[in-house]
This record gives sequence, structure tokens and C-alpha cells, in this order.
Amino acid sequence: IEGRGPNGAVLAADVPAKPMSVAQIERAAPTETITVSRMWRVMVDRVSQAWTTIPHFYLLREVNAARLTAWRDSFQVRATEKITYTDLLVKLTAAALQRHPRVNAMWQSDSIMLNGEINIGLAVAVEEGLIVPVIQRADQKTVRELAAARIELVAKAQAAKLPLADISGGTFTISNLGMYGVDAFN
Repeated sequence: IEGRGPNGAVLAADVPAKPMSVAQIERAAPTETITVSRMWRVMVDRVSQAWTTIPHFYLLREVNAARLTAWRDSFQVRATEKITYTDLLVKLTAAALQRHPRVNAMWQSDSIMLNGEINIGLAVAVEEGLIVPVIQRADQKTVRELAAARIELVAKAQAAKLPLADISGGTFTISNLGMYGVDAFN
């Protein structure tokens, strides 16, 4: 399927309404092996490890975001850096994880290990794939500090200059596809 999204990503609108037959798929799919970069190997390893070691659950709920929009606007008039909804979601997520520490945990052998810090990873699309830089101790930062950290980490990610410390220690990850018109995703 030819993708029309960012960097050729396949969007829901790109998927044909009528499924292809196995014969059509076999004719359409050439056999080719692609050697991937170290970043891709690390990304695949970490996602695979996460799927096998971390219980996943997804919650979706529509909400009236008028107060969130007003909150962002009130910050924006006073801020020198751009405050985004992502910054506010990091702040709110960190507050929720403080209130509910069992969500900021991981499964280890046969027990739940509560994380001592709230380090929020932000999924960032880069040319080679997806990388998750981490805002360390997000619960201890102001919205402006979170915005500054996000700006710095995204710039480093896009320039492929993230040191290992900036992609390590995440305890919870959020992702934002809203700029692509996506309502929900798993």
C-alpha cells in the first residue's frame, strides 16, 4: 500500500475498502531483505522486550478539553517557549502517576516493581523510525521546564544526537499523533 502520511506512513484512508486476496498480496509483495540501522535494531529489541515483559492496557475516553485549551492558552501568553498540549499531557500524566504509583510500575518475575521515579518517555518520529527520549523526574518539573526539556530532546532526536542517558530510564511513555488527524490509536 502506498502511504500518504508523514515519511510515507500508511494512513487509514490509504487502506483499500476491499481486502486483497492472498494471490494479489503474493504478486504485489516482492521478496527483499533490508539491512536496518543500529537504531532500528534497538527500537525493535526494546518494543519486543516491552511487549513480553510489560502488561499493556489501553484506555480511550473522549473528554471536553476546553479547560485544557484555556490552560495552554494562559501559559502561552506568558511563555517564551511554545507550550504544547504534549507538555500539559506530560504534566498531567506525571501527576496521575504520583497519585496512582501502581500504574508507574513494571512486572518483574512474579511481582510488581514500583518505580521510584516518574520518567516520561515521549515517542518521537525520526527519519529512521521511532525513538523515545525520556524526561527525567517529570513530576518535579514545571510546565515551562517540561516544554524546555521536550524542545531539547526532540531537537537532539531529530539531529540523531541523543546520548544513552536521554533514552534510558523511562517508566511511562506517551505518544501524540494528533497533528496527523488521528483520533485514537493502539
